[in-house]
Amino acid sequence: MSQALFRSVLYIPGSKSRALDKARGLDVDAVIFDLEDAVAPDEKTAARDTLASELAAGGYGHRVRLVRINALDTAWGEDDARAAAAMECDAILLPKVESAAHIDALRALAPEKPVWCMIETPRGVLNALEIADHPAVEGFIMGTNDLAKEIGCATGGDRGAMMTGLQMALMAARAAGITCVDGVFNAFKDDEGLKTECDQGLSLGMDGKTLIHPAQVAITNDVFAPTEAQVDLSRRQIEAYDEAIAKGEAVAVVDGKIVENLHVATARAILAKAAAIAERQSG
Repeated sequence: MSQALFRSVLYIPGSKSRALDKARGLDVDAVIFDLEDAVAPDEKTAARDTLASELAAGGYGHRVRLVRINALDTAWGEDDARAAAAMECDAILLPKVESAAHIDALRALAPEKPVWCMIETPRGVLNALEIADHPAVEGFIMGTNDLAKEIGCATGGDRGAMMTGLQMALMAARAAGITCVDGVFNAFKDDEGLKTECDQGLSLGMDGKTLIHPAQVAITNDVFAPTEAQVDLSRRQIEAYDEAIAKGEAVAVVDGKIVENLHVATARAILAKAAAIAERQSG
């Protein structure tokens, strides 16, 4: 079984049957079926039934299915959690997580479902390691719009104003060995801006990016996929290192640079991701 991919993670309103059906044919790695921000208050109850029906019908193939519920302290959160517990989804995405206690509260309502967490408040960022270490948690989704609102900072440009938050959450995710997906890019018609922000997320170490429109999928998938040059270098690094070890040496040299076991670990991860993408494309 190939590794899960999270290059592109698309938000889809849980109340829109047409959008839910369209998602079955999109080249995304994961879908966030949203019962929170994308659903109007007077549609939230009906949206649960709509989403449950579409998920039960299947057809989402390789796509990781995350159901974002409303926060548990809202009028809809607890009922959302109970409904999502019975849905054909891979995990429940909990908004505005600020402590392990929030996850415990969700598990009391949906004990069998893995949990993903929206990290979108200052307290959530400051408690990110505690949250990531919870045994039920499998991933973080960065809620950069809400985080910017809470901080009172700018969202455009190089995102320097929120970089501390992004890096702290990512560091916590890596310490716990879970996935971390970057926040959305709001200007969905600005391809150049999207690529720039994807490049930045990749440089930081994010596993992928959340998206608000299908038009953003192709660029995101491309940026977060290993390049041919990276795959070629990875193969040569592994081969050279294996040869060095066979000779009783601890390091190898490739293209004038030292290759140690840590470089080989990175190379193997790159090849595994490339293989997973190739398998997806051939399927």
